[in-house]
Amino acid sequence: MTDIVKTAPAAIPLDSRAGWPADLRLLIERYPREVWSGHANLGAMAQFWLQRHAMFREIGASLEEATAAFREGTATAADFRAFFPPRLQFFLQQLNAHHQIEDLHYFPVFQAAEARLAHGFDVLEADHHLIHSQIDATVDAANTLLRTPANDAAAEGAGEHYAQANGRLLRLLTQHLNDEEDLIIPLILDRGEGPLGVG
Repeated sequence: MTDIVKTAPAAIPLDSRAGWPADLRLLIERYPREVWSGHANLGAMAQFWLQRHAMFREIGASLEEATAAFREGTATAADFRAFFPPRLQFFLQQLNAHHQIEDLHYFPVFQAAEARLAHGFDVLEADHHLIHSQIDATVDAANTLLRTPANDAAAEGAGEHYAQANGRLLRLLTQHLNDEEDLIIPLILDRGEGPLGVG
């Protein structure tokens, strides 16, 4: 099977996106975030999926805080090296698995259900490619940082390089998660998980 890599249309790249354009806001206008939690169609799948997104945000924030503490000198190198690798590894493994399930199962189902939003799911899939490219950059920077002795003159530069890579990853991921939720949850609320085939 040929692996076809999709790229986001130039009009709405993740790097500079601040929400969806009007043509992809059809359902979010009808089902804004404030009505989600009490809606009858917010089923078990949607709730679990939102919980996963919350977990990614939480772990991402904890990694960012740990990195800031290390760079500012309020956490020792030993503390940072004990805390950081297992959490980063878990975060990235879970994110990779989450994106595979979305690309292979959920996005095609949602595209088939609502043709007017189909383009948005192509954009989200393209986001995954950009995010995973940034994951690779973040892992490389993290490995360099962890291989550099804490008392080495290069440690500060390695820490800065990692912080920049991780910061960009979290910015991309945060925007992507928000946009993904704004496209998918209103569709689920509109149709119901059972009729969509995701319940």
